[in-house]
Amino acid sequence: MPQDTRSDVPPSGPNVADELAFASGVNKAMRGTLALVLAGGRGSRLLDLTDKESKPAVPFGGKYRIIDFPLSNCINSGLRRISVLTQYKAHTLIHHIQRGWAFLRAEVGEFVELWPAQQQTAAGSWYQGTADAVFQNIEHIQFHGAEHILVLAGDHVYRQDYSKLMATHLRSGADVSVACIEVPREQATAFGVVDVDDHDTIIGFLEKPADPPCIPGKPDRAFASMGIYLFNAEFLIRVLEEDAHDPNSSRDFGKNILPSLLGRCRLAAHRFEESCVFPPHATDEPYWRDVGTIDAYWAANLDLVEVTPDLDLYDPAWPIWTDQVQRPGAKFVFDEADRRGMAVDSVLAAGCIVSGGQIKHSLLFNDVRVNSYSVVEDCVVLPRVDIGRRAHLKKAVIAAGTRIPAGLVVGEDAEEDARRFTRTENGVTLITQDMIDRLSL
Repeated sequence: MPQDTRSDVPPSGPNVADELAFASGVNKAMRGTLALVLAGGRGSRLLDLTDKESKPAVPFGGKYRIIDFPLSNCINSGLRRISVLTQYKAHTLIHHIQRGWAFLRAEVGEFVELWPAQQQTAAGSWYQGTADAVFQNIEHIQFHGAEHILVLAGDHVYRQDYSKLMATHLRSGADVSVACIEVPREQATAFGVVDVDDHDTIIGFLEKPADPPCIPGKPDRAFASMGIYLFNAEFLIRVLEEDAHDPNSSRDFGKNILPSLLGRCRLAAHRFEESCVFPPHATDEPYWRDVGTIDAYWAANLDLVEVTPDLDLYDPAWPIWTDQVQRPGAKFVFDEADRRGMAVDSVLAAGCIVSGGQIKHSLLFNDVRVNSYSVVEDCVVLPRVDIGRRAHLKKAVIAAGTRIPAGLVVGEDAEEDARRFTRTENGVTLITQDMIDRLSL
């Protein structure tokens, strides 16, 4: 059975009344919380995938966009006051939010608002960092009268019950709580690392340290910051105003705001394992992915085609909401010995037509057409791609709207793939329409 992730599940034991009162306090605090989803970044490590749209707007999982995950976490956690801060090439993202996230009821105080960068300070600058993005919207924050501010990155894939984060925040009496995920110490060198004492009080922040501090009692593990911060609202406004007057600050939460608070307030680490929404087929490792590189993006998408993927999108207890494309179901045609429309170990979204081609261990987004005698294996194929006859594609990410010419072969000759397209160190080939166009010049 799916686990119940709600914070208001009636407890048992001698302190039932106290626990019920605390759960009621958590629910009240969630109603008084404003979530700020920082969705203005380009995500340059995704290369050509973010040439025309920001990283949070990049498609993921067949029918979603990356930003749907933190937004869905908010809704499923009972948090219904959400603002999305945009900046870089935001048209696609704004369109998606307007179409897919306009179902909340404003008359009862629920909303998903869009806060585009508007050069709102005297300096007249665009957002200079994550903290500056929030600082430039202080008037909007004060207007909503929130008691707590939940700051979220809009470009990570995970399922989290934020009400459980709120519960540990209230129990600890913290001014700021930082969500942290355990990672092996040897991998922590790629993250912002949080150092804690035996009571999960934060005593240090280190950016990509060569020798990461370990979690007390776990010498081979370290805490990586997830870019999720829960602040008491009045406290946040005060520290942002202080930071705005610091000429040496780069206006970033992880690099400036949080390190400056060490020893000045109660900083608590929240263990992600305590609020991660685990799939019904329970796994030992909490799922959180920064799909910020082509290799990571390819791997996270293809994990979804496994028999029991680490990220369970089929769990009705924690749905991922999105703008639904109104298209017919996937279609497979032709059943001849050498021309059979088929897919195995794969996920195909609505509107796909497999016309005499073969799909193996791949994920296809909406409205992909695979023509006769072609083979697609270990590929992530974004929306509206047309794959020509007798094409053979292996271990590739194909950008939206690309028309693969008949007979194209990718995945057999590494040097040839790198010459024509973009090939990563791990052997994933990125193909875009611009790259295809250059082939015919």
